Amino acid sequence: MSTKIEVEPSSPNELVICRLIEAPKEKVYQAWTKPELLKRWFAPKPWTTVAADLDVRPGGACTVTMRGPEGEDFPNPGVYLEVVPNEKLVFTDAYSRAWEPIGTPFMTVVLTFEDAGPGKTKYTARAKHWSKEARDQHESMGFSTGWATCADQLEALLKSL
Repeated sequence: MSTKIEVEPSSPNELVICRLIEAPKEKVYQAWTKPELLKRWFAPKPWTTVAADLDVRPGGACTVTMRGPEGEDFPNPGVYLEVVPNEKLVFTDAYSRAWEPIGTPFMTVVLTFEDAGPGKTKYTARAKHWSKEARDQHESMGFSTGWATCADQLEALLKSL
């Protein structure tokens, strides 16, 4: 189980989790950028990730589709803004593809992967919301519990590889 690290949000509209994961940062990064790996850990059970279309480059589109326990699909389109292999990923749902704006953007996610000793990664996920209302909505949807569960699932997957 990943170890919780306390990190303060950098703004009032941000939610953040930080974990120490027992895997090198290169593997954690791969689990975020390889569709076959992402689908195995990304949604908190009993949810699943049924599709992950990832064009991992600045301006590249991504769509991750989660399936709820009742069988309903939730596609999450976005665009990568910054990609620093093995160190950082930034993506947003403000655009769908080719810089086409979506109706109402919800958040931009900043993921960082830092060495934390041999075979360990300090993994930080910052969800930066466009408004306090969006932040509060994401928090009430279970951001902290859901993203923490996914971090544990991520670590378990990497230990099994």
